[in-house]
Order: sequence, then C-alpha cells, then structure tokens
Amino acid sequence: MGASQPRLFSQVDVFTTAPLLGNPVAVVHDAEGLDTSTMQTFTDWTNLSEATFLLPATHPEADYRVRIFCPARELPFAGHPTLGTAHAWLASGGEACGDDIVQECGVGLVRIRPRGDRLAFQAPPLRRSGPLEEDAVERIAGGLGLRRDEILAHQWCDNGPGWQAVLLEDAEQVLALRPDPILLADLDIGVIGPRVGGDTDAEVRAFFPGNSGLTEDPVTGSLNAALAQWLIPAGLLPESYIAAQGTAIGRAGRVYLDRDQDGIWVGGSSVTVLSGHAVIG
Repeated sequence: MGASQPRLFSQVDVFTTAPLLGNPVAVVHDAEGLDTSTMQTFTDWTNLSEATFLLPATHPEADYRVRIFCPARELPFAGHPTLGTAHAWLASGGEACGDDIVQECGVGLVRIRPRGDRLAFQAPPLRRSGPLEEDAVERIAGGLGLRRDEILAHQWCDNGPGWQAVLLEDAEQVLALRPDPILLADLDIGVIGPRVGGDTDAEVRAFFPGNSGLTEDPVTGSLNAALAQWLIPAGLLPESYIAAQGTAIGRAGRVYLDRDQDGIWVGGSSVTVLSGHAVIG
C-alpha cells in the first residue's frame, strides 16, 4: 500500500426512497492507485455486503469503470452496487456521454437509464440458465425447510453471482422460510413467491455465504434481474412487476422490473446516507 490519502466516499442506500430501509453500498470515488488487496481489505472493514471503487473507463463507450467487492471476493457484477454507484457518480458531478449511463465492470458494459426519480440497469446476459440438477433441488428444499414438492420451479440464474433460484407458491411461504446455515453454507440461493393484492407483486429472499456463515441479503439487484429473465419469458410473472425484498429482516426494498424491446430493466430509488472522505491506500 502507498501512503494513505483521503478519497471522496459515499454510502448509498439502494432500492428505497427512505434511508435505512434498503441495501447499503460503500462507494469509493477516485480509486486510482488502490490495489486489489487494499480494495478487499476496505470492503471487509465496512462490514457491508458490497463496496465499489470508481475508476476511469478503459472502454471507449463507458462513462466510468467500477470494481465491485463483497466480503472475501471480487464480483464481476452486482445489481444494487451498480445502481448505488451510478447514483453516487451522478451526485458527485458525473455526466453521461449519451442518453444512458454506461458502466464498465467485470461482465462488460452495463447500461443504466434514468426513469423518473429512479435509475434502472439493463440486465446483463445470463452466464448460465436452465433447470437445476435434481440433487441440488433436494438439497435446497431441505436447507429451506421445505418438502421437495413445495418447490414449483427452479432455475440457474447466474449473471456473475451464481444464483440458484426456486419458485414457491406464494409470498407468505417465502417469508416463513428458516434456512439451515449448514445445509446451504456454500450456495447462492434465491427464492421468490407471487403476491396477490397489495403494492407489490412478489416477495424475494436471497441467501449467500458471508464471513460469519450464511447471510441474507437485504435487497439484491442481480438476483431480481435474473429472476425476471427467467419468469417473465416463462409467463410466470407479468411484463412489468414490483418485487419486495428485505421484509423478513426489517427492510422495505422495492425493485421495479420491466421488459421492453431492449431487454429486462431493473430499477429502484437510491438515497445517499453518508458522504465525506475515506482514508485508504
């Protein structure tokens, strides 16, 4: 590491209009000169699910480049860090070269589009899709405390994070889950169930390995993107819907999913909760 210096820092709450009810991401601006080890150490220190590091673009079409880290590893893509980073970049004076913001990250270029008071990213192509292996489905069912026949459908939803997703009968069943941290210890699991009535159309939960065992993510853009890429074309959810996530852990995340001629868009509001400088590297 070089001599420590203050760098512009933002902590943004994503998929919420009210602070402390979404999913926070730490954003380090002007991250040139930081090595991978320093980025990972800082991410682990924040004790958040992700931290991002803004860098100059290397692709001619990109407005900026971002590296995305979660505890113990770097991610090629993640949804709420994408929206939170774009929000922080705009708030610090960033201006897109075109109509869309173009983010460069590990999966390539990701387009981000203003939609009223929200931002929405274009879901990147799935790296892996198709049904899960039956032994994996049985393991997931056992780890979620379900009978195998309570999983109505299942799918690989890998768009960087390797989500294995299952569809349950309804939102109430999703909220009632009590996952087994031992059986699911090394898996990235997404669960969704439709809701009839109310201000949302589905309930989502996400579980993944963390530093202290199985972790539940408050609101997950990458998972919601991949779920929409699976469930909308399959006719299991409408062309536009709103997903709730975080309910089981005291959050109130809202994710807006839409399909148009350009693909699936994943939107949400963001709020800057902390701003200042981080002394790092």
